[in-house]
Amino acid sequence: MSESNIEAKGEYQAPDVWKPQKNELVIMISLSFISLMVALDATILVTVLPVIAQKLDGTAAEAFWTGTSYLLTSSIFQPVIASVSAIFGRQQLLITSLLFFTIGSILCSVAENFTTLLGGRCIQGIGGGGIITLTQVIFCDIVPLRQRPKYFSMVLGCWSIGSIIGPVVGGKLVESTSWRWAFHINYPFCGIGFIVAILFVQLDAVAKLTIQEKLKRVDWLGAILFVGSMTSLLIGISWGGIQHPWDSAATITPIVMGLAGTVIFFLWEFNRKDYTLLPLAVFGSWSAIAAFYNALINGLLLFTILYYWPFYDMSVRDRYPTQAGVDMLPVCLLTVPSSVVVSILTTRLGRFRWAIWGGWVITTLACGLQILLDVHSTTVTTSVFLAVLGIGMGMVLTSLNVGIQAISKPEDAAMAASMYGFLRSLGMPLGVALSGTIFTNSMSDKLSELGLHTSIAHNSEQYIFVLRTMADSPHKSAILSSYMKGFDSVFIMTTAVSASALVVSLIIRKYSMDKILLAQFSAR
Repeated sequence: MSESNIEAKGEYQAPDVWKPQKNELVIMISLSFISLMVALDATILVTVLPVIAQKLDGTAAEAFWTGTSYLLTSSIFQPVIASVSAIFGRQQLLITSLLFFTIGSILCSVAENFTTLLGGRCIQGIGGGGIITLTQVIFCDIVPLRQRPKYFSMVLGCWSIGSIIGPVVGGKLVESTSWRWAFHINYPFCGIGFIVAILFVQLDAVAKLTIQEKLKRVDWLGAILFVGSMTSLLIGISWGGIQHPWDSAATITPIVMGLAGTVIFFLWEFNRKDYTLLPLAVFGSWSAIAAFYNALINGLLLFTILYYWPFYDMSVRDRYPTQAGVDMLPVCLLTVPSSVVVSILTTRLGRFRWAIWGGWVITTLACGLQILLDVHSTTVTTSVFLAVLGIGMGMVLTSLNVGIQAISKPEDAAMAASMYGFLRSLGMPLGVALSGTIFTNSMSDKLSELGLHTSIAHNSEQYIFVLRTMADSPHKSAILSSYMKGFDSVFIMTTAVSASALVVSLIIRKYSMDKILLAQFSAR
């Protein structure tokens, strides 16, 4: 954010001197708890989606949109919420985000059809995205960059715990009760979240403004252009190859409109100068662009793996939802310690590039190992592959977050952190959409090659339950090999994009982590 956009306070203390005050520590713990809730919700559906598709008589496309709709709104609204929070207050926008998340959870839990379910997921996504981005910017407000990795590891730890237990809890719920409990379980978390947000996440603005002054500072046109163009673009990309062919008007039109809207948005931001929704200074160097590309790919890989490993488990390996959730534990369990170790080392060393590069090397290796999987792969094999992946993803997760903030100017740190969250979240629906297209097309090609009906590929989520009723036979083996062909293609894609992130990360230059703390808000 340019200096004209912000009235900030500047503080500097040596990295080994700064310690959080009691109220700052309480804020960090509160945000960590709320992050646990969002992480649980983001991953609990991984093992529940096939059951939802069966119970609501939905297609593979509708099941796909159950996950994607949340990710779309979560990513699109993050920069808007971060920008508005700088004007109306972090706490106020955090409470508003919790309200959206709660309303969305209620709608999902009572849904009798996919229309209601998708509407609830969209509303949930707005709330979840707000919580994610506000957690980032509040840490930028109260913690100096050099110490930020160490203290932000609390959030990463809670996020990882939610990610670990999400698939397992989801699988257990659908096997013992109802899929609706995947949303009912949010209620106590939401209630406690409201309490801690109101009582403990108390921040005072450095600049005191009247309501009229606040309304004038909101970049209303920028927000409309950004949300509209991103929605159009992502819907078109998500439709491509799944609901409509890539060369159809239904796919091309929203993509073209989205790209045109994005160009208009950036022209508007460039000419507006003051109080912009998105300060273009955060993209002011090749290092920043490379780091943001890495964030996009990190999100893309994360959710491709979270969605397609349980799917692989339940279809090809005939695992039940709870078992599929347990099988995901190695990646989640190793992400936590690797991210915490990197957090401690980057704080101590004041350097971050080594972790970005090392993390991408390990992640690319792990993605490449996935290509070796087949219908006979054992749990030991899959566990080793996922453990390696967890180490790499954990290293990238922390170091990239720190790196982006080190690259940015102190006055732009909060918005740079928000853009990291936005692009990482943007990669999530892109990953699900891209992998969904690749999987469906590859599986369809294999089915056609074997003389089987391609409708199986377009209802692959529901067909898992049909597979379980089939006796071993050449016909079943042919279907399983078609599933495996789809998964192989997805794994090849993840290897290629991970390798591209590794190459691009080499552009990132060395930056100091010892920076003055400039903040628009301070702990009360």
